[in-house]
Amino acid sequence: MPPPIATPSTRLPVRDGVSASCLVLPSSRRPLWPSLLDALAERLPSVSRADWQQRLDAGQVCNAWGQPLAAHSPTHSGQRVYYWRHVPDEPELPFTYQVLYQDRHLLVVDKPHWVPVTPAGRYARSSLLARLKRELGLPELSPIHRIDRETAGLVAFALRPQDRDAYQALFRERVVHKVYEAVAPSPPPERSWPVLRHTRLAEDEQAFFRMHEVPGPPDSETRVQWLRHVPGTALSLYRLEPITGKRHQLRVHMAGLGLPIANDVFYPSVTRGPDQPDDYPHPLQLLARRLAFVDPITGVPHRFSSQLQLAMAQHQPPH
Repeated sequence: MPPPIATPSTRLPVRDGVSASCLVLPSSRRPLWPSLLDALAERLPSVSRADWQQRLDAGQVCNAWGQPLAAHSPTHSGQRVYYWRHVPDEPELPFTYQVLYQDRHLLVVDKPHWVPVTPAGRYARSSLLARLKRELGLPELSPIHRIDRETAGLVAFALRPQDRDAYQALFRERVVHKVYEAVAPSPPPERSWPVLRHTRLAEDEQAFFRMHEVPGPPDSETRVQWLRHVPGTALSLYRLEPITGKRHQLRVHMAGLGLPIANDVFYPSVTRGPDQPDDYPHPLQLLARRLAFVDPITGVPHRFSSQLQLAMAQHQPPH
């Protein structure tokens, strides 16, 4: 009997905070590519063929037991190939996180604007997950939910793989109380509060990085409460309580109410594409303020609050 398939978390090392990624080749009765290099170049074209050749030659592509694979090696049905995500000339992000809570099972961190939770796009070793693994010595750390790179605030992680599903189930089953704050244009005086935004969301076919509201049965829900005017501006502070957790849900719902979140470059229209340089002094004015839940491992009730503040919510009128 062959040995069980190993996973990166149990056998493959973390490199500079980045865990190994896995590519699973399609199931087929015959080889689909003449070599592993051909398979990698076709299945993961965001990395050039020359770069894959270099990684293979350097022993940076391997099987589940950490054995390096050769560029010319044959492929087989359902083969698992492991590699470490690497971004040439990755930008350094001049922002730092704050650990708010840690025990044997759970880690809660205040994430600044502009930092992705997990490796994605232009960021790998500077993602929050990679930094925490590297700087706190937690190689098996995994996020139990996500917030956008542009959003600041609370992010929770499981320290042990065996606890991850129990924590993630809290979010799947919608038993976590989540509260966000946002700065957006002030509402018309006749609008009553709170407002429940309940719509169907789908990926924008014209721009893969955006979501939009479409006809059909609702699958997203947000409760929006106006809090106060920001002195000296035409802006207000809002409390947002998402019931569901769709991608960009809060940003789409606020734009749909005619109250787009301040500094949002995707909604209601695109003013800066995802590959254009970030405007660090003007982050999206959205903050994951509170998380509350009963710990599924210890039974302890948790209530976490971000220590960060939205810059535009602090604006004061000129003297």
